[in-house]
Amino acid sequence: MKRFHVHLNVQDLEASIAFYSRLFASEPARVESGYAKWMLTDPPLNFAVSTRGGALGVDHLGFQAESPEELAELKARAEAADTQLLDEGATTCCYARSEKHWVTDPQGVAWEQFHTLGNIPVFREAKATETTAAACCASTSASCC
Repeated sequence: MKRFHVHLNVQDLEASIAFYSRLFASEPARVESGYAKWMLTDPPLNFAVSTRGGALGVDHLGFQAESPEELAELKARAEAADTQLLDEGATTCCYARSEKHWVTDPQGVAWEQFHTLGNIPVFREAKATETTAAACCASTSASCC
């Protein structure tokens, strides 16, 4: 089962956590410095907020796959959409190790498609190069996941 993903850039993390916790009737699954994430089941949603981006509001949208096979299916769909695909492969971002790729829709909205492989204790591991950091979110901000 794929899970829809929404990532927002917010100004006040504590106020956003309080608001979305009440809205979703659920506490975040993960809270870190400048970052919080809810893993909702009804509807299936990976909803993240962070203070690491540029402009406030929607940073990017996406789909989280539960398996490598689902990720391959999402990648095939993205390639069939006749859009440029940015394949990051194995990467770290947003306190997670994952396999991911990005596409941008005709309006310029970045779509992240990823399979989470595990948690890490930092937002992004140091091995990220300048290119990877820029690709982490295909949108204009520097946040991700």
